[in-house]
Amino acid sequence: MFTRTHRRLVSSFCVLLALAACGTASAQQFRLGYVNVDRVMRDSVLGKRAEEALEVEFAVRAKAGKDQAQAFSSAVARLEKDMPNLSDEQRLERQRRLGEQQRELNRVSEAFKADQERRRGEELQKLLEATSRAVKQVAETERFDAILQEIVYIRPAYDVTDKVLKTLDSAVSGNK
Repeated sequence: MFTRTHRRLVSSFCVLLALAACGTASAQQFRLGYVNVDRVMRDSVLGKRAEEALEVEFAVRAKAGKDQAQAFSSAVARLEKDMPNLSDEQRLERQRRLGEQQRELNRVSEAFKADQERRRGEELQKLLEATSRAVKQVAETERFDAILQEIVYIRPAYDVTDKVLKTLDSAVSGNK
């Protein structure tokens, strides 16, 4: 099976072959553009809003996790400080409790990361859909025959990323 990257490379290769086939024989000029989707996602208003929303959404849990980690570190430091004065039974009991506390801390941390990645994926999907609509709108408005992404090199003159950013941001501003 082809991965997403392989499909895009094959797709880009096919477009380039079509360009070569059209060559100079075509009386009509072929318009080609390139969009840097990573930059659109990073620099667009919608991308920045999504990032801020995720930070706000997970801020409380992140703080709780930090507090829990700090409490664990303090408990470890107290155990090390008290170690000479503890009986073997007391030392073993405190080490057992610390082990349980560390397992709970790890469980909470993993759940937090999984939830954060899931939500980031959801927001990324929304952003990709909006970006695709903006790319299509730019292509239709400016009469591009093809707009590529994820390409190794293309002359900067073909870069339409700024136009896509402007279209995406104006669509977001219009939807307020």
